[in-house]
Amino acid sequence: MKVIGVVGFPASGKGEFAEIAAAQGIPVIVMGDVIRRAVEKAGMTPTDEHMGAMASTLRREHGLDAIARLCIPKISEQSAPIVLVDGIRGDAEVRVFRASFSGFILVAINAPFETRLARLRSRGRPDDTVTAVSLRNRDERERGWGLGAALNEADVQLTNKGDLAAFKKSVKELLERIGGGA
Repeated sequence: MKVIGVVGFPASGKGEFAEIAAAQGIPVIVMGDVIRRAVEKAGMTPTDEHMGAMASTLRREHGLDAIARLCIPKISEQSAPIVLVDGIRGDAEVRVFRASFSGFILVAINAPFETRLARLRSRGRPDDTVTAVSLRNRDERERGWGLGAALNEADVQLTNKGDLAAFKKSVKELLERIGGGA
């Protein structure tokens, strides 16, 4: 099985990448769902503050690779030849996935800060930050989990500057090269 991991800062286009893959029949495992379930189990609302605090707690108590390790059983139970993992946040997670899946490919999605901020303001998820200060704080929190190092370890770099059609085309072409295109 090939496993494609997607890494990027908030609102860089990871979710869009996952939607394109899912539309082509590729199963998608969303790492943030692990955190959302833990937040809900703790009786908290899924705000950026609660999601970030829970992610930090899980990583502090169980290691920086905790979320990845919790996703491995879900990935392994898939019968598809390619599985997408959306939402890698650190190099420790990358190491776990590379050790667990010989066909692991890491894709970094890069987008300018202002573009990401505009996306967050428009998409309306309860865990989104909507000010420049809060997004910078979130970026710093995620850098603390090893996000910058994970981006540097990517096998493929994609840029998502805001032209959705161009981004979709580049994702579809990449999936085709990897072997997951429709």
